[in-house]
Amino acid sequence: MMETTNPASVSSQAQARENPLSYRPLILAGLVLGLGQGGFFDGIVFHQLLQWHHMFSSIETDMTIAGMELNTFGDGLFHLFDWLLTLVGIFLLWRAGQQAKDAWSGRVFLGALLLGAGLFNLVEGILDHHLLGIHHLKPGAHELLWDLGFLGSGVLLISIGVLLIQATMKESGTLTP
Repeated sequence: MMETTNPASVSSQAQARENPLSYRPLILAGLVLGLGQGGFFDGIVFHQLLQWHHMFSSIETDMTIAGMELNTFGDGLFHLFDWLLTLVGIFLLWRAGQQAKDAWSGRVFLGALLLGAGLFNLVEGILDHHLLGIHHLKPGAHELLWDLGFLGSGVLLISIGVLLIQATMKESGTLTP
């Protein structure tokens, strides 16, 4: 049995090879926004709502006024960094939207956001929880398990993000981001 090929599909595939759309600006914007939002999630949920730790809680207890001042200052610096990442991500997203040659996809953008949030968890978890030891996700009993779970959530978010981006690129016939 002979397969028929849709001429419009062949034409659009040939045009895509000649003038490939790039997801790179959208991925970069989503990645930076994901890093900022991952930090905000960590700071709002773990530092403020659950109050499991503060930025320097393994260095100075938050049970004294001086310790609470240091930890509040550290949390403020942390949120400032998250805010700056978010502003840069918004600018990158705006700039990507100005380029007609760049591809747009909600699935690629979501994948990049998840990739950024996962990278945040992985990098922050390795640096702050394990290498520097300035705080743990949930100090006390089973703190290593909590810290490893945090790293695992980063790996999971990264994996989902990469799968979303790759699936969209495969469907669109794009070989590179």
